[in-house]
Amino acid sequence: MSAVSIAIAYHSGYGHTAQLATAVRTGAASVEGSEVHLLDITALTDAQWTLLDEADAIIFGSPTYMGTASGAFHVFAEATSKRWIRRTWQDKFAAGFTNSGSKSGDKLHTLQYFTILAAQHGMHWVNLDLPSGWNTSTSTEHENNRLGFYLGAGAATHIDQGIEAVHGADLSTATHLGRRVAEQALIHARGRALTARAA
Repeated sequence: MSAVSIAIAYHSGYGHTAQLATAVRTGAASVEGSEVHLLDITALTDAQWTLLDEADAIIFGSPTYMGTASGAFHVFAEATSKRWIRRTWQDKFAAGFTNSGSKSGDKLHTLQYFTILAAQHGMHWVNLDLPSGWNTSTSTEHENNRLGFYLGAGAATHIDQGIEAVHGADLSTATHLGRRVAEQALIHARGRALTARAA
């Protein structure tokens, strides 16, 4: 069976979300049988739009600005409307990740925005599937899912520091998300292939 294609469609304002996108790519690429494409949504070529259309899974990424995805990501989302009309992305897998300066920072709203976008396209949402970390007196901030998000991967980065400030646990959580999406896409593709052969 041919490889599954995972597209990471992201915007990064200052480089922090790009770091997370790279971690997501690392996780997805660690799954044998996956091909991973990292796509900056502010500069998509026709060929890259085709990669999105042909992908088995699309992972959305954006910083959270003023309680929602960035303006650039909203422009991208609106640009998918023709694909919504044609149902081009129907039955693909979808997932998401986001970053802001605060521990909460209303990141949940951004992840919910991603899920609604995915639902409008008829996509299947893949959650993080990690227990919450850093929530007991003996736990530490170095645990995966340290911020306790479940819809997707959430990260918090100090706003007065550069991209090197992206927390290691947040990068590890993003890597987990990429691996999980690739694994689920591969399971689905193999099941679809078996069903087709049995028909």
